[in-house]
Amino acid sequence: MKKLLLILLILSISLLQAKILVSPLKAMQEEYDLNATITKKNILLSNKKFKDIQTNAKTKLDTKIYRIFTAKKDDKTLGYGILVSRKVRSKNAVVLYFIKNNQLQGIDIIAFNESMEYITSNTWNKQLQGTSTDKMLRLNRDIPSISGATMSARSVIEGSRIAFAIYNELLKGK
Repeated sequence: MKKLLLILLILSISLLQAKILVSPLKAMQEEYDLNATITKKNILLSNKKFKDIQTNAKTKLDTKIYRIFTAKKDDKTLGYGILVSRKVRSKNAVVLYFIKNNQLQGIDIIAFNESMEYITSNTWNKQLQGTSTDKMLRLNRDIPSISGATMSARSVIEGSRIAFAIYNELLKGK
């Protein structure tokens, strides 16, 4: 139990180190419904789930802890948000992936601690909308890179694969 609390504290500190752009709760309400009830849940992946998700995402996972948000209204699930923190260059960026009915609805960059000139644009981010969670996106094949922000684009794409794998493994069909 103490180990889990320590891990959650470390995750919280790493999220706080990045410059917060928008609250994940506010982003969830804006994406799904301002009157929706948003719940958050921290999940700790078992060794088996960690390996399965890493294999399915085809990218290295940096942590076993993830935060999942659920938007509900009138006991109906409107969608999910999966928070993924990844290093861009030397500092973290935190992205919230909005998933509904097995499709990525969009993303919101929650925190970004690199220079703001390297952040992905809304136009570029919109290319991801409508992507099936069964598709593991690849930079420069499925989605074009961004000149001058290649590492940010790579971080967002790899994060999408992690979010999709988490969704497919833990939330799909529920």
